[in-house]
Amino acid sequence: MSELEPASTPEPSDAPARKRPKPGERRVQILQALAAMLEQPGAERITTAALAARLSVSEAALYRHFASKAQMFEALIDFIEASIFSLIKQLQEREPDPCASVQKMVRMVVQFAERNPGMTRVMVGDALVFEHERLQERMNLFFDKLEAQWRQLLREAFAASATPTVDAQVRASLLHALVLGRLQRYARSGFRRAPSENLDASLAIVLALPGAAP
Repeated sequence: MSELEPASTPEPSDAPARKRPKPGERRVQILQALAAMLEQPGAERITTAALAARLSVSEAALYRHFASKAQMFEALIDFIEASIFSLIKQLQEREPDPCASVQKMVRMVVQFAERNPGMTRVMVGDALVFEHERLQERMNLFFDKLEAQWRQLLREAFAASATPTVDAQVRASLLHALVLGRLQRYARSGFRRAPSENLDASLAIVLALPGAAP
């Protein structure tokens, strides 16, 4: 840094002034930083102190945007729900075949998790172990909603079966377990085991029509 010049009329500076975040921008930055920290394999419980340090701000600055860390996780869950259910709505509008629709939904959920490792730890609850129990309840409800949609569609797909309701319930439950299990394996392998690995083959077995060869 050069020495100070004698006081004089200031000249325009070539250096760009430091921009203050736009309304809502800092909130997004906080959530992006939290998701990035969750992507670190083996990451322990994330503290607000560590999050503030990553952003080079004070903890007080975090609390100007979120009343608590639980609210930060709730915002991540909001993002997960909005993203996935929005994609599901678009998918259903384009895919009239119920069985194909279910397959595409499952692939979409798995691909979302694979592309967002930090979010995966929220989805399977690993990141929520030491947080408020309502957060885990929200994620449980998220997967219950997915299973309910799969069950409804599979009831249509297996309408010709002697027991369409039972077939739909069993397969929807298996899909729930399949997706959650793959996401848990992905998170607990340090994101090395891709959840999409051999997914189509697994779906072919779970969704096989009664009496059909797998």
